[in-house]
Amino acid sequence: MAPNEREVIEGFDATHRTRVREGLPYPLGATWDGLGVNFALFSAHATKVELCLYDDSGNETDRVELPEYTDEVWHGYLPDARHGQLYGYRVHGPFDPENGHRFNPNKLLLDPYAMQIVGELEWDDALYGYVIGDEEGDLSFDERDSAPFMPKCRVIDPAFTWGRSREIHIPWDQTIFYETHVRGYTMRHPAVPEALRGTFSALTVPQVVEYIQKLGVTSVELMPIHAFVDDRHLQEKGLHNYWGYNTLAFFAPHPKYMATESVNEFKQMVACLHAAGIEVILDVVYNHTAEGNEMGPTLSFKGIDNATYYRLLPDDKRYYINDTGTGNTLNLSHQRVLQMVTDSLRYWATEMRVDGFRFDLATILGREDYGFDEGGGFLDTCRQDPVLGQCKLIAEPWDCGPGGYQVGRFPPGWAEWNDRYRDTMRAFWKGDEDKISEFATRASGSADFFNQRGRKPHASVNFITAHDGFTLNDLVSYNDKHNEANGEENRDGHSDNLSWNHGVEGETDDEEINQLRQRQMRNMIATLMFSQGTPMLLAGDEFARTQGGNNNAYCQDSEIGWVDWNIHDKGQALVRFTQRVIALRKRYPTLRRTRFSTGEYNPDIGVKDVTWIRTDGEEMTFDDWGHAHAKSLGMLLDGRAQPTGIRRPGWHSTLLLLVNAHFEEVEFTLPDVADGTGWVRLVDTFQPEAPESAPQGFEDGYVCQPRSLVLFELVKSQQ
Repeated sequence: MAPNEREVIEGFDATHRTRVREGLPYPLGATWDGLGVNFALFSAHATKVELCLYDDSGNETDRVELPEYTDEVWHGYLPDARHGQLYGYRVHGPFDPENGHRFNPNKLLLDPYAMQIVGELEWDDALYGYVIGDEEGDLSFDERDSAPFMPKCRVIDPAFTWGRSREIHIPWDQTIFYETHVRGYTMRHPAVPEALRGTFSALTVPQVVEYIQKLGVTSVELMPIHAFVDDRHLQEKGLHNYWGYNTLAFFAPHPKYMATESVNEFKQMVACLHAAGIEVILDVVYNHTAEGNEMGPTLSFKGIDNATYYRLLPDDKRYYINDTGTGNTLNLSHQRVLQMVTDSLRYWATEMRVDGFRFDLATILGREDYGFDEGGGFLDTCRQDPVLGQCKLIAEPWDCGPGGYQVGRFPPGWAEWNDRYRDTMRAFWKGDEDKISEFATRASGSADFFNQRGRKPHASVNFITAHDGFTLNDLVSYNDKHNEANGEENRDGHSDNLSWNHGVEGETDDEEINQLRQRQMRNMIATLMFSQGTPMLLAGDEFARTQGGNNNAYCQDSEIGWVDWNIHDKGQALVRFTQRVIALRKRYPTLRRTRFSTGEYNPDIGVKDVTWIRTDGEEMTFDDWGHAHAKSLGMLLDGRAQPTGIRRPGWHSTLLLLVNAHFEEVEFTLPDVADGTGWVRLVDTFQPEAPESAPQGFEDGYVCQPRSLVLFELVKSQQ
């Protein structure tokens, strides 16, 4: 035997002997180099690490002790191993929960760097490091083997021919996000073959890609696709963790989303969408894992190095800090945990070629022991990283921990979900009073939050609906949530939705109510596309998808959560309208300016970039903003305020947006603008199919119908 080789089979009746060499401590994970596989696992407090090898039937074929320990990394090289090898770890160390240590070598553990997970988790009491039902609770020690109930890691061959696949790099001011769910978007799509439904391959079906293209959105934002598990309590009720915010492995795609046995299926999806000019954004969950609190299972991190991977109470390390509301919180203050997260991001950005990330509960990622810090380790790492710094980074800027609401406080380079935009636009179109001033602020890019340190309007990701809450159709059809199918007696989900059923709860045959609901949906979609900032559309809202009033469909892997592609005539009309307003946003850069509007007079060019107009055509005064009953106004965007020297069509167009949230019609006097000869009506939500036209001269008025929005373009005297 060579000096750098030894056989490790102690305590296991192997079917053959496996050669093992010292290998390298980097890279972490299982790396196939064409000759063998290097295995490397970080654990600062372990005393021994065993690598368990499995055949394709799930039978353990060998158990190998990793021979070397370098810089807190256990590692070994198996020259006889190949890609496709299934494996897991057993990690030895102290079982001392009161000091944060929960090592239990009876539990098979997933590699945190595993790039593919095979099989499903089968819930059993053996998955827990303690004896369920024991009077000592989590202080007891369970000796049952969990391997029969655990999925396994697979060594992958990363080779993939990208061919002519190209990078997209859609500028921020041209970006339109489309939030959707891999499974839910394709499970009922008639063009998707049955075997592909709910998978990455389904998103490569030509009819699916063509629909997204024609809609006009630029960037598909996929809800979590990292490998995750169903919660035990949900499975016991016959439900599932549908949304996927319960991550088990940060490098592996979710097994159920794969129609093939290769992770290259995900790459093929990305290549296909890129070929269609569509970006891929991943919704990622790095704030917690599926292992829960001290009463949760031991599946990976908890058994590898609990005291390092998780934030524990400083005065009692038996218990977890729960800033996520899910039981545990990843400890990104530790350099190795920070490394794992950033390694994961770089893997998806480089090897998988995704274009950006939306970070769930992102405040946690910027929270140090003393609280949120926009100069914290993770945020600083992303800012300086040459790969991540080029990706689109979007924060959900809140969590349930102390100081958790941080909208507008993330550093330059980040965009943020703007819930203030959501709530304001819902309330305004519902008819709430005293909303006119905030409507203007949100529609012009929320400068009060984002106009600082060189940040641009695109930093505000505007949305009216998202996966969490009502769909747009349900927002205008229900006053109350209807989550009975979730099995929690309708106690889950938010009760304050700023929704309005317009007279009848749920579906109705009342045509007048249905027409008003349709118009309200058009109003909110148009408002979203005509506001400064980055719009995000929830998939299916463009054809009035419903969840039957369920505003928390996290556990509904069913027809409640799936998109219904049986689109009725009114839904088709709404699709056409959505395509129209998206096209207008693309046509007129005035609707997506790269600088914040100030409303101040610029003597150099003799104009204001934005002027707020009363119904009489005059500029709003200070007193006008204080009228609680005011529900209508005009927004004049002067195209002359755009950068000069650019000759692209539509660049310097002057636009006028009229909004009327009153129950009755309002007549606006259209303002007299220099160099203008009249106004062309581009779109009116009251008559959505009407073509663009110039109904009147600029000196005349325009009747804005009840609950409606109108966009005009100025006809200039010199073209």
